[in-house]
Amino acid sequence: MAWLYLFIASFGEIFGVMSINVYVRKKTFGWLAMIVITMGLGFVFLSMAMQSIQLGTAYAVWTGLGAAGAVIFGILFFNESANWKRMLFLSLIISGAVGLRLIE
Repeated sequence: MAWLYLFIASFGEIFGVMSINVYVRKKTFGWLAMIVITMGLGFVFLSMAMQSIQLGTAYAVWTGLGAAGAVIFGILFFNESANWKRMLFLSLIISGAVGLRLIE
């Protein structure tokens, strides 16, 4: 269950960062509330995951999946570039998260 919690926690970070991006553009209370809710839920699930997963591994996987997800969502929803260099380094982030899962 801990790895599922960690996966869910990474979505809290992804949607929190996306909410920040939209909030910077629109500056509405709704988007500010979305930042607090999504990031808060991300931290709740991260803390649940850390009951079974080592701190360093949990944090690295959480931030890695969050960063990778933010890049992917940025490409899909915010017209960010998807050049080969970004995709290369994105794959390195994901492979690092997978590698940490495999050795845990």
